[in-house]
Amino acid sequence: MTSLDFGPLVLGGNTFGWTSDRDETFAVLDAFVEAGGRSIDTADSYSAWIPGNSGGESETLLGEWFTSRGARDRIVLATKVGSLNGRKGLSATNIRAAVEDSLRRLRTDHIDVYFAHVDDESVEQEEYVTAFDALVKAGLVREIGASNFSSDRLTSAVASAESSGLARFTVAQDKLNVVEREYATELAPTVEKLGVVQLPYSSLASGFLTGKYRPGVEVDSPRARGAAGHLKNPRHVALLETLDDIAAQHGVGVSAVALAWSRQQPTVAAPIASARTVEQVPALVESFDLVLTEAELARLA
Repeated sequence: MTSLDFGPLVLGGNTFGWTSDRDETFAVLDAFVEAGGRSIDTADSYSAWIPGNSGGESETLLGEWFTSRGARDRIVLATKVGSLNGRKGLSATNIRAAVEDSLRRLRTDHIDVYFAHVDDESVEQEEYVTAFDALVKAGLVREIGASNFSSDRLTSAVASAESSGLARFTVAQDKLNVVEREYATELAPTVEKLGVVQLPYSSLASGFLTGKYRPGVEVDSPRARGAAGHLKNPRHVALLETLDDIAAQHGVGVSAVALAWSRQQPTVAAPIASARTVEQVPALVESFDLVLTEAELARLA
């Protein structure tokens, strides 16, 4: 089990160095922490997909912010290894090199949760389990996590660690939101059985669950294509209408209801959501204290 307290929401760092420049990144982080947020998730590969970027941009901005604000000790920090070009995979050599790169960019001496961003079946699980354990023993990493693992591979990785008395995965990170629920049937039972906690990503379905995507409405956003695709599914449109109703009853936005739903799912410690601008932060903060009733959860089932 994890010993970490992630709070009600983990701020996603995927926009930092992508749709949020340095000033906007700092403003978002300041607003999130001032509101009581205390966990941030990033990855070494953020945001290598942007022309001119090479990866590490999000970590670099976070490192500058930590130094500027003296805020490192107030944050539960998660980052990832395995997806960055030039640092792909989970070989022991790559893990050690990647964590040193991340620590340097983040300007910190430790990472609270170090995730395997994706599984790597080309490497024996014993190798990467042992490599992650070495980071924990060295004090560079507090806990380790698994993102985008299958049920079988997560189970065998935990078993490999436990059989050798090594640090094992305590946190998972997989896609889950009110319109995309495959996790609930495919992986959640395994996560629960293993005593792992979930920090789901895509909690707002690429922005669809912010409420700004409506039939016949065009939205100017880098993620508009993926989010608007949900409008083609009548069930998703109906769920959006239900979210509208519940949000109105609580006097909050649709985002808050969607995030509260995620947080109240079995195995979930806190959902991950990002804000591109400081103006988007209050919509996330509204979810911090929102608890849906059993009747409301049933309406969204």
